[in-house]
Amino acid sequence: MNSFTEENYLKAIFKLSQKTNDGVSTNAIAESLETKASSVTDMIKKLSEKKLVNYKKYQGVSLTKKGKDIAVSIIRNHRLWEVFLVEKLNFKWDEVHDLAEDLEHINSKKLTNQLDAFLEYPKYDPHGDPIPDKDGNIHRHQDITLADLKLNEQGIVVGVKEHSKSYLNYLESINLVLGTEIKVKEVVDFDRSMSVTINKENTVNISHQASKNLIIKRS
Repeated sequence: MNSFTEENYLKAIFKLSQKTNDGVSTNAIAESLETKASSVTDMIKKLSEKKLVNYKKYQGVSLTKKGKDIAVSIIRNHRLWEVFLVEKLNFKWDEVHDLAEDLEHINSKKLTNQLDAFLEYPKYDPHGDPIPDKDGNIHRHQDITLADLKLNEQGIVVGVKEHSKSYLNYLESINLVLGTEIKVKEVVDFDRSMSVTINKENTVNISHQASKNLIIKRS
């Protein structure tokens, strides 16, 4: 049985490993979990003893097969619970992350699989993040953001890279939610801010910081 803290480390290492071909640095883990590098080093030793991670000094941390399986299982739980909270209990997409952080640690494959079936096997959570299937397979979006679109190109909002409450509230306030159709009407050379049409109706201005965190599927 692993502690919640150990599971959170495995999840963080898995997510960070998706952004690099090398081992994950202890500093990156510390920054992700908002903790001290010394605490990370102590935990890595413990996880290494349990054969959940591989660690070599100056080469970073990687997950073993066992560690990766646990991390993917936790991520699957988290994202399924987010779908349940939004679709069945009417929570907003900016309210569910913290609740799912607690629920993800319920260690019952039967519960997870039945929750998946009850929700009719969703492929993405309310933020557009892919949900691993029962075999651990993850079907990812192509990583195209609104900032990548050029003048008069269009697409559909399929996910977000930034999950902060303030960012999600901002998107909701201008109706830039999942499934929204977007067309680029203007790109400002000075700061790369954009003017975009939403669902062929309203036009809004959006900063480069906001646009580069919005995942788009070209249409």
